[in-house]
Amino acid sequence: MNTLMIREFGDFRIPDSNCFDLTKINIADCIGCWTCWWKTPGICIHEDLADFYRSYINADKVIIFAKLENGFVSSKLKTLLDRMIPLFLPYTIFEKGGTWHVPRYPKYPAMAFYYECEFEEEEDRHILHDYIHKVIEQFHSKEICIGHVSQFQEASL
Repeated sequence: MNTLMIREFGDFRIPDSNCFDLTKINIADCIGCWTCWWKTPGICIHEDLADFYRSYINADKVIIFAKLENGFVSSKLKTLLDRMIPLFLPYTIFEKGGTWHVPRYPKYPAMAFYYECEFEEEEDRHILHDYIHKVIEQFHSKEICIGHVSQFQEASL
């Protein structure tokens, strides 16, 4: 299985995986130019994520280890999620009660999202889970796993 790990904390070791370490990379913000959809389809004008895009789309599974800020995804992870828009077509469809971007590729990886935050209120945890589930669902993942890092088990890979 080809696995891509996106890491903001920890020293996780996943056999046969590529690691995209958010603590060691600067990611340019999306400027909303739509170049990745109209002028150079699937290719962002910022070249900082070209290798990441290839690794992501070729992965069978993506595992994210997210360091939350104030109970929500960090600004760096949010920027990465926003910058994944070239992986989809600019066209939308309406189904399952919402609007969805049309897939650009025939397959997308299964995704798991693990975080290290302890929530004081169950409602706050629920808000994060709902948001992450919606994002991963928008990424056309057929398998979605969201949980505290204590639930991560390397044996389940």
